[in-house]
Amino acid sequence: MSAPREMRGSLLVIGSAVAALLLVGVYLAAGGSSYEPAKTQDPCKHRPWRNPEGLQEIVQQFTLSALDGAACELGVSRETLAQALATPESRERFMQRYGIGDAELARAVRAGLVRAVDDAEEAGALSPLIAGPLRSTLREIPLDRAIELINDAESIFDQAQSFLGPAQSLLEGFLP
Repeated sequence: MSAPREMRGSLLVIGSAVAALLLVGVYLAAGGSSYEPAKTQDPCKHRPWRNPEGLQEIVQQFTLSALDGAACELGVSRETLAQALATPESRERFMQRYGIGDAELARAVRAGLVRAVDDAEEAGALSPLIAGPLRSTLREIPLDRAIELINDAESIFDQAQSFLGPAQSLLEGFLP
């Protein structure tokens, strides 16, 4: 009885080896040997907003636009900056690695937020009545608060919506 058991074990090993080789063959046939990671996009290149329909889409696009603007100012990728702004420790490592001071980082992050406001206004996601004063505020905002706004842009849009409330459509009627 041990012969059939040994034979069954051998068949399992051979079957597993054939399946592994078949999997590698399929991977290679599908172009797996020529894989190259996607290049990061240039953060200085303007990317038009997709038709933002809900608050979550607006917030996502605002955050990406703010990160693009700040990354462009600093000469790094959006992804690198996003990782750097995640925690105070990662921000400190980023600043040391790239030789960036607090003032330079603050200027870049503020510029990124202003760019995001410009993009949001252009896309119709932010009222011109709010965009102007918001730009002025963002140009002077402390660094920690600016980073919070990038990490939680939803608060900007919630506050803007609640500030204007039902008067928004009436006020917009007076705009050119």
